[in-house]
Amino acid sequence: MTSSNDDLAACAGLVQRGDPDRFLATMAAPPAARRALFPLFAMNVEVSRAPWVTQEAMIAEMRLQWWRDALEEIAAGGPVRRHEVVTPLGAVMTPKLAAAMDEHVAVRRWDIYRDPFEDAAHFDRYIDQSAGSLLWAAASMLGAAEERVVRDFGFATGLANWLRAVPELEARGRIPLLDGRPEAVRALAERGLDHLSRARAARGAISPGARPALLSGWQTGVILRQAQQEPARVAQGTLGQSEARKRLTLMARAASGRW
Repeated sequence: MTSSNDDLAACAGLVQRGDPDRFLATMAAPPAARRALFPLFAMNVEVSRAPWVTQEAMIAEMRLQWWRDALEEIAAGGPVRRHEVVTPLGAVMTPKLAAAMDEHVAVRRWDIYRDPFEDAAHFDRYIDQSAGSLLWAAASMLGAAEERVVRDFGFATGLANWLRAVPELEARGRIPLLDGRPEAVRALAERGLDHLSRARAARGAISPGARPALLSGWQTGVILRQAQQEPARVAQGTLGQSEARKRLTLMARAASGRW
């Protein structure tokens, strides 16, 4: 194997271990798309876990800063550090997009500390800059897409994933929701479904080339509807589908191209 293929395999392995659902979605994409998606999603795995691998806030800050520095190197258009994720990422990400992705890393500082979200705007910004920015980067690396539509879908997907993570976040001493009452959780899920409906109503704004990026949100509608109908499932950690149903749904989405 060439060094490039070695790096791609390493990125795929990181995603498979750290984000298995996104790994399945990426494997359902065309091989050419995977060469862009695996490095990006591997970076997301590393950034997402950086705040959690240490109890020392300063060390966690340094880990996130390492990734911000790596993105700055890509954004500068010059030499990029040798690293199994950064090197292949620099080969597929434009300088402009790398600069925009700084917010995707910076927003993860919330994960380091135990402070609650300040307000609804702060919560929305976290979901958009983490999930929305990631999906926008993925789509724009693959083909033409309207950013507003991608970010609507990204917000819905990020919210669905966030609701699934609530029990673990609470176990780690975080306060993931502004209001955990059933009626508030239901309203939050409904807001996510609104974003999802708005994005799907504008499917034509996403080119065929960019559509594989949105496969990673294939469970979004199911999860948000479960949270809307049975808010208690959020605290119980029972959102989602069985492995068999999940894979069948993904296969159908990939075959139809209708995310």
